[in-house]
Amino acid sequence: MRGVYTSITEIRRNIFTEIARMAYGDGDYAKEIEELPFKILPGERAQYRDSIFLERAIVGERLRLAMGLPVRTAAESAPISKGIEECTKPETYYEPPLINIIKFACHACPEKRVVSTEACQGCLGHPCTVVCPKDAIHIENGRSVIDQEKCIKCGRCVSACPYNAIVKQERPCMAACGVNAIGSDEYGRAEINYDKCVSCGMCLVNCPFGAIADKSQIFQLIQAMKSGEHVYAAVAPAFVDQFGPKVSPEKLRAAMKQLGFTDVLEVAVGADLCAAEEARDFVEEVPEKLPFMGTSCCPAWSVMAKKQFPEYAHCISMALTPMVLTGRLIKMNHPNAKIAFIGPCAAKKLEAMRKSVRSDVDFVLTFEEMMGLFNAKNIDIENIEEEEFLSESSTDGRNFAFSGGVAQAVVNCIKQTHPEMEVKVASAQGLEECRKMMMMAKAGKYNGYLLEGMACPGGCVAGAGTMVSPEKTAVSVKRYAAKAEKKHCTETDYLKDLERLEE
Repeated sequence: MRGVYTSITEIRRNIFTEIARMAYGDGDYAKEIEELPFKILPGERAQYRDSIFLERAIVGERLRLAMGLPVRTAAESAPISKGIEECTKPETYYEPPLINIIKFACHACPEKRVVSTEACQGCLGHPCTVVCPKDAIHIENGRSVIDQEKCIKCGRCVSACPYNAIVKQERPCMAACGVNAIGSDEYGRAEINYDKCVSCGMCLVNCPFGAIADKSQIFQLIQAMKSGEHVYAAVAPAFVDQFGPKVSPEKLRAAMKQLGFTDVLEVAVGADLCAAEEARDFVEEVPEKLPFMGTSCCPAWSVMAKKQFPEYAHCISMALTPMVLTGRLIKMNHPNAKIAFIGPCAAKKLEAMRKSVRSDVDFVLTFEEMMGLFNAKNIDIENIEEEEFLSESSTDGRNFAFSGGVAQAVVNCIKQTHPEMEVKVASAQGLEECRKMMMMAKAGKYNGYLLEGMACPGGCVAGAGTMVSPEKTAVSVKRYAAKAEKKHCTETDYLKDLERLEE
């Protein structure tokens, strides 16, 4: 639902704004957070649900998650502020799970069912009854009725109905999950199997009841800046137009420095280095040492591939991701700096929680969370005075933001260094398609190939933390990428530092 401003979007952004506003202040945080549900949802009448009390209870849980605190159940007797003192400690990392279901916000949607709607015209042929293999459809008062006990959800009646009057419904969060990590609890509410979940966040953006949310570091990031830490913002390539079509990279840099960031750099610089590293590894290892090589930059895809195909885990590139390479590059020149990755991705939060990455990246915020900071400080980004943007990346590095861009960058790099070499590529977007690609690779269909996996349909431009439609962002990113003075990663000035950064 990116690009569509719904009531869920409004509540989510209000929560990010209020948490940021609270963090920038110096009040009694425990007292303030208890009052925020009444500020966000004033009055006595419910706006979205049957009860204002339920609405405020849900907002309370969203506020806790935005602080990085665990979600509570309706059975718990505890204030919203329970555990808030932990959030104020330096170097605070939220405890897993990252993606959470607010149970009393869940609509308990049916997992899957086939339903005959009022669009049924009671046609003479009744093809739905003819094609049903389980005799689950009968006619009442001239219209088809489906016996849910007999129905096996095969969908043949859906295809056969000439009026499209029969529909196949699936729980939206479950349909969006490409790793089959969502089921139902004893009350029919959605439940996440965290052994399968890779924190891509697709369930989060597809739940029409706003019952799923991830944890945030908004509060901790602002506290770090307030304490005098030098926090550098590493901005992912998909940032183009996320904060408005009139917000140029130059305006974004000025606005972020006004928030308290020491400076702003492009993660596309790290993407250049990642492409160079993967190109080198592909040339050296495929097919002599590895049957194929999968890209590394999307953490949700790489974790899924390693979890579901452990025997091929070594075939997923060990190259450092653009986020980590950019963080290391900044800390190489500013050892005491703190790094905040600002991007479209929920799974990057999971990546940054790894012990091997914590020293490289200190905070991860999505674009949507970042907008909360601008709103909290009332910064007019569109009309702010521009400041020169540190534009040092290549076209290929910026194109990492959309599906196909990563593989193309690696191929272009190999062409520069080994022009005689042919590189075969297979790419997939969405975890279900990524799984199918790995199945094909397992069957030997992709021997000698470079495999690009993107967890979000469309690539990073469709990440859970984006605010603009993926299609529109992809066009904007391509336009911005074409303006880069350097075209390929082989032209980056930082290639000389790659070996040192890999240590």
